[in-house]
Amino acid sequence: MTVHAIKASTPVRRQPRSAVTRRKLLDAAEQVFGECGFHAAAISQITHTAGMAQGTFYVHFESKDELFKELVADISRRLRHEMTRAAAHAPDRLAAERTGLAAFFDYTQQHPGLYRIVQEAQFVDPPSHRRYYERLAEGYARALGKAAEAGAITPGHALTRAWALMGVGHFLGLTHCQWQGTVPDSATLDAAMDFIAHGLVGAPPKKKGRK
Repeated sequence: MTVHAIKASTPVRRQPRSAVTRRKLLDAAEQVFGECGFHAAAISQITHTAGMAQGTFYVHFESKDELFKELVADISRRLRHEMTRAAAHAPDRLAAERTGLAAFFDYTQQHPGLYRIVQEAQFVDPPSHRRYYERLAEGYARALGKAAEAGAITPGHALTRAWALMGVGHFLGLTHCQWQGTVPDSATLDAAMDFIAHGLVGAPPKKKGRK
């Protein structure tokens, strides 16, 4: 008599139903706020886009304001996750800068409402707007600080550098992803990386020793 071993199936992880519903509301809110703006957007539009009854909204959020605040924080978390994941296996800091920038542009292209939502947060909920950028800068500064300690980049004020480098990504993303509807091409990315690596002047010339 042959005994056949029964292979146990790997259990499939499922999110709780409430988490799935909340995710649908956040995704719908991103679409509606991105297209209409905060003030023009209606809760009924968001629930319709999410494919659920309007009453379901109030199970998860007290108001449109609460949803907007959570959405800004959610965009920040997901963006930071994507950039960190992309740069995780880079061989050096400059490569990490390039892959991180590319990930930011890809995320912005896939989330066309990002710029409008984050900029509206400046007026709808200034603390959310500030936290969005500060959390990006703090994580960025930690990575730059570690790279400087390891000798991978020159020493410098990590947080100031983080804000400056974020400015490079922000305005390239605004110019290309937001205004032109496309990610920056490789030549643009090369030019940005040349600036990041060498600045406006580059390394000072070495002094020649006396003969």
